[in-house]
Amino acid sequence: MLSHTSHPGNIGAAARAMKTMGLSRLYLVNPKFFPDAQATAMAAGADDILEQAVVCASIEEALHGVVYTVGMSARVRDISQQVLPPRAAMPQLLQHAQQPVALLFGTEMSGLTNEELARCHLMVRIPVNPEYSSLNLAAAVQLIAYELRLAAGQGEIEAPAVQPAPAEHVEGFFRQLEATLVEIEFLHGQHHAKLMRRLRRLYARAQLEEEEVNILRGILTLTTQYHGKLRQEVKAHVQGD
Repeated sequence: MLSHTSHPGNIGAAARAMKTMGLSRLYLVNPKFFPDAQATAMAAGADDILEQAVVCASIEEALHGVVYTVGMSARVRDISQQVLPPRAAMPQLLQHAQQPVALLFGTEMSGLTNEELARCHLMVRIPVNPEYSSLNLAAAVQLIAYELRLAAGQGEIEAPAVQPAPAEHVEGFFRQLEATLVEIEFLHGQHHAKLMRRLRRLYARAQLEEEEVNILRGILTLTTQYHGKLRQEVKAHVQGD
C-alpha cells in the first residue's frame, strides 16, 4: 500500500518489485499521478499489477477490512508502537495473514503521516547506513517484499539437477587420460600412480556429467593427435638434417 506517492515511476518500480516476489495486491492512496506512462515504463512487464491496482481517496478507505497493518518508517519518532527490523517483523505479519493485512509505505519526501502511523499495529525500520539513510521507495518495497517471501518459506533456491556420468564412462575417461599423459611424458617414473590418484580425486569432486566427460575426452583426443603430428614433424626435420 503506497500513500500519496508523488513520482509515478516509483509506483511502476514498486509494482515490478512486488511481482518478482510473488505479491499482486497494490493499493494506492491519493497518488499524485496515476495512471501514468512513467509508471507503466518502470513496471517493466508488471502491467497486470498496475491494471489491478486499487486507488483509494483516503487511508480509511484503503485499510477497510484490514486486521493488521505494518508501517514503514525511516525516521526516529516519538511513537509508542513497537519498531522492528524487517526480518523480525515479517513473521509477525504472517501470523495475521489468514485475514487481510497491509504493508503501508508513505510518501517519498516525508514518509508516513502521524495519522497513518496511528493506524499501524507495528512499525518497521530498515537498518541502513546511518551516514546515508536515503532509500528509494521502490527499493524499500523490494526489500520488504523479499523479507516477506523468506518469512513465508518461499526463499529456497532449487539447485539444478545433476546427472553424473556412469562409472564405466568415467573409467573410460581415466584410461584415456592416463594414456595421453604417458604419451606426452607428463606421467613417468615413481610418481605415476600417485598423480593418477590425485587426478581421480580432483575429478570425483567435480561429479562429471556425461557431456563433460565427452568434452574432456575430445580434448584428450586432439591432444594426442597434435602430439603425434608434432613428433612426426620433429622426426622429419631430424631426418632432413
